[in-house]
Amino acid sequence: MDTLIDKLTRVQLLILDDFGTHALSDQQRFHLFEIVEERYQRKSTLITAQVPVASWHDLIADSTVADAILDRIVHNAHRITLRGESMRKQKSAPLLTAAENGEINQP
Repeated sequence: MDTLIDKLTRVQLLILDDFGTHALSDQQRFHLFEIVEERYQRKSTLITAQVPVASWHDLIADSTVADAILDRIVHNAHRITLRGESMRKQKSAPLLTAAENGEINQP
């Protein structure tokens, strides 16, 4: 695991997509802090989340560690808040019938 952590701390841009879909375990919390600490003011990190930043303390589940992580993330952050319907809903293709999508129904 240390090799993976080392790689994650060294990449120019680290993207954490869908952050906050699950609460963090003790080990995950520690690793996240370690990664954020090593990257702080050295490398870029992009985080996408559907959970508001105000709720991240609950996800991290340890107030001291959450404060340390969020201080480093939020300090120089550029936040973009998107509003409105999901783009997936707006651009979803109409459902096809079995004949149109090539499925074969067997009795």
